[in-house]
Amino acid sequence: MTSTLSEPEQKKQAKPESASDSMIRAEGLTRMYGDFYAVRDVTFSIPKGQLVAFLGPNGAGKSTTMKLLTGSMAPSSGRALIAGIDVAQDRMGVARRVGYLPENGPLYPEMTPLGILKFYGEARGLTGSRLKQRIDFVVGECRLGEVIGKPTGKLSKGYRQRVGMAQALLHDPDVLIMDEPTAGLDPNQVEHVRDLLRGLSKTKTILLSTHILREVQAMASRVIMVSQGRLVHDGPVSSLGGDEAAMEKRFQQLTGAKK
Repeated sequence: MTSTLSEPEQKKQAKPESASDSMIRAEGLTRMYGDFYAVRDVTFSIPKGQLVAFLGPNGAGKSTTMKLLTGSMAPSSGRALIAGIDVAQDRMGVARRVGYLPENGPLYPEMTPLGILKFYGEARGLTGSRLKQRIDFVVGECRLGEVIGKPTGKLSKGYRQRVGMAQALLHDPDVLIMDEPTAGLDPNQVEHVRDLLRGLSKTKTILLSTHILREVQAMASRVIMVSQGRLVHDGPVSSLGGDEAAMEKRFQQLTGAKK
């Protein structure tokens, strides 16, 4: 299959940051199911302090790539590194550096948000006043005060999503990998999450997937796009166009949705 990367994009991809400069790095990541490639030879590098939008149509390989980057899934070939740590060789070291929000992640429905945060915090080595400090911080930032003592299974999708975000932020990780972080949120909550992530990106590295092009314009400085498991675009947000209509047209061209 011929690459759909333009010549400038191929040059950009061929000269990534060095491994020592990268906080998120994929090197030829590939995941197969039998003869089917869910992810095929995906390579990119993200330095500290960059908020990158990860785009692609449904089934393009976004969630699979995120699982490979966090160690939730092993690659068929290639490797992933977080803050210079090889995910396959030191998953615990990676877990200390990364916060992961999976799409519709498991959240123990019988537990309260407070119970979940205590559980995750203790599992990550937080204790005493430090654990309380971090719980207080994420409860405030994710606006969970009203539901902190209610069973998570009885919460709305938006609140469950905020509990998931709180656990991803709990241990103050250097890297955040988030799969559809604003799914299920109302417009006010979406705007709050955008502000939160923009603020966090000043000191952290963030990779987030989204289907909403407005979010890309509002938050990201760079776009990585995959289609049919392959990387098809890597560049600044402006490379997709100056407004939402132009971005949508370019998205369709790159992913084969419109000829």
